[in-house]
Amino acid sequence: MFRNALIVLTAVLCLAALSLPVAASDVQAPVEAPQVETYRQVDGRALRAYVFAPEGPASGAAILLFHGGGWSMGDAEWVYPAARRFAALGLTAVAVEYRLTGEDVTPIDALSDTCAAFAWVRRQADELGIDVHRVAGYGVSAGGQLVAAAATVGCQGVGAAGRPDALLLWSPALDVSGDHWFERQLQGKAAATAYSPAQHVGPDTPATSIVQGDRDTLTPLRGAESFCHRVETLGERCDLHVYQGLGHLLTRNLANQESDFDPDPEAKADGLEQLESFLTELGYTRVTTTEPPAASDGVRQR
Repeated sequence: MFRNALIVLTAVLCLAALSLPVAASDVQAPVEAPQVETYRQVDGRALRAYVFAPEGPASGAAILLFHGGGWSMGDAEWVYPAARRFAALGLTAVAVEYRLTGEDVTPIDALSDTCAAFAWVRRQADELGIDVHRVAGYGVSAGGQLVAAAATVGCQGVGAAGRPDALLLWSPALDVSGDHWFERQLQGKAAATAYSPAQHVGPDTPATSIVQGDRDTLTPLRGAESFCHRVETLGERCDLHVYQGLGHLLTRNLANQESDFDPDPEAKADGLEQLESFLTELGYTRVTTTEPPAASDGVRQR
């Protein structure tokens, strides 16, 4: 659990660098800036969507990306590397700015922004060239809670238009029912259980793929296990890729998982491969698989 703001500040600075691994060749190559759009005006503030067009032939699918940072810190730029990677697969990738907690803003408002972003993308379907029924969500840590909550807790005001059609989650906060940091972020406006994805899995929860370290002390494995168990009980797919001996964001530094991250490069590369395969199997990439997904009990140990 997130213990205090000072520790989180250090941790999220590391999160910025670790949102998604990038090959050395990618770092050297010139990159194109995203198209900047306003997806919502709220309380006099414009919230931005950073749109990365597909590279090469488009698949017609889209994916919205939400950064981590304990709901109180972070920036959409943190998921730019991930957005570029998904765009290379033929998806329209959208890195989303959402409100961070402070004063009167809580994760409830961030969830409202998350839902609004999905609804906005669907309204722009013709302009973006996407299929409104193939809009996935990608979330890291706290961003994973927001994306999963949009799919489970639901979206007031926009309904189904605010829900993702598939979930790709990296060290996500899926069971926040007992998370004291999350409770403080809510500022007494709701019980944590009311916004805990694992407690709200339902028949509309979409296919999910999760990358998780088994020694994660910030977003523990049991939350992902509970979430997947409930999804599978209802007959939907939930792939849980568990990496042995690794902590939050697949760090090898188990003694300090709130800062000084040391992610395992092989595990990160494999996790990315699993997410890409998941998208391909669902028909979201421009290359479709000719083989059905391998049978699995949903938990894949590595």
